[in-house]
Amino acid sequence: MTNPDALAHAAAGEITDGQTIGLGTGRAASRAIRAIAQRVRDEGISICGVATSEASARLAEELGITLVPLDQAERVDVLLDGVDELDPSLRMIKGQGGAMTREMIVAHAAERRVYLMQAHKRVERLGERCPVPVEIFGPGRELVRAALSAVGIEGEWRTTDDGTVSLTDNNNPILDCPLDGSLAPEQVRSLLLDTVGVIGHGLFLDEADRVIIEDEAGALEILDRPD
Repeated sequence: MTNPDALAHAAAGEITDGQTIGLGTGRAASRAIRAIAQRVRDEGISICGVATSEASARLAEELGITLVPLDQAERVDVLLDGVDELDPSLRMIKGQGGAMTREMIVAHAAERRVYLMQAHKRVERLGERCPVPVEIFGPGRELVRAALSAVGIEGEWRTTDDGTVSLTDNNNPILDCPLDGSLAPEQVRSLLLDTVGVIGHGLFLDEADRVIIEDEAGALEILDRPD
């Protein structure tokens, strides 16, 4: 019988005693956090976590994982995080949970980046399933939106169920920008980085060292970025 937590345990198997672990955001990442906590309980390993969102921090604390606040972290050995879309080149869209800026910071600090996902999130072209989330500096949000529109990047403000604009943990709004294929993901990333007022984005094009994929039956496939 396939272990229903095989994905989470495979991800948690990446860590070793004494490491500082980046704790991602979302359902898959939450499974990994639970598997890490189980290793701490069962094996007595000593690790610290750096959470990429307030939700992940709360879960880690509930499970007894020692946390280093993001603003005090000086290193990250391994990041375990989820994926919203993955293309054949291991390029990803992340941030449907609104944590893309913190996730990007931790990813670039980490010595090794491991992502876990379900197979239905694989796509041939980024943007097939979800837009690129962009975190915008709140006080100038419409000016920044207009600047992005001027270079060909359109978007809609993400809203909550009551119609108010969704905010990240950093208290900034999220502009969801579809990828229609007219611009390559690398071009979009460059334009976002060049636009004053863009705080962060969900185009993770070079970050994955390993992706662990779970199919509907719970079987795993491991993809590694070529050296």
